[in-house]
Amino acid sequence: MRIPLSVHHHLRRGSTYSFPFLNSPLLPLHFFFFSNPPSTTSKMASVARAFRPLTSRALAQKPLASSCRATPAFRFPRGTRSFSQSPLAQVKKYTESHEWIELVDGTNTAKIGITKYAANSLGDVVFVELPEADLEVSAGEPVGAVESVKSASDVLSPVAGKVIQGNAVLEDNAKTINSSPEQDGWIAEIEVSDAAELGTLLSEEAYLETLEGDH
Repeated sequence: MRIPLSVHHHLRRGSTYSFPFLNSPLLPLHFFFFSNPPSTTSKMASVARAFRPLTSRALAQKPLASSCRATPAFRFPRGTRSFSQSPLAQVKKYTESHEWIELVDGTNTAKIGITKYAANSLGDVVFVELPEADLEVSAGEPVGAVESVKSASDVLSPVAGKVIQGNAVLEDNAKTINSSPEQDGWIAEIEVSDAAELGTLLSEEAYLETLEGDH
């Protein structure tokens, strides 16, 4: 069972320790902090494979809003959420948990990844777990996982759909997420079940406004 994103330190099994200086809305998912970080990429990759059988389980934790406690300085400002009347009016949308989704114009195919803010916060990425083709996900369920030298976190699908493919480029070059998180570093391509779901997500402008509240 993973430790929720209140950001808890793995010092001993059954005990958790909060880190206020890390209490920012990074990725939604559960973060693992290693007291003795492995010295090689291969060790980090093996840890990630051991922790997460992605295709064999669904998201078990509560929604981020109810499972995380943010300090007042890090709460999202009220009035910054911008909801499009037409989900296709803007084909690229964002989540407050720092994922993006981009719909291919005129289709129901979309790519999903993490934002520049999330990539910078994670640091050097050493391993990316990709979803298997035909995996069906609901909005808020894992569609991949990213592991850096200091933490690991799932990537949640902003909408419901079926996985078409993972980005094979990341298998050999995980750091593509650091260099191009919102383009070449996409994580999963999915067939969107209902494009109207994109209308509930954030525009780029609204997403950037949520980040302003963190400073």
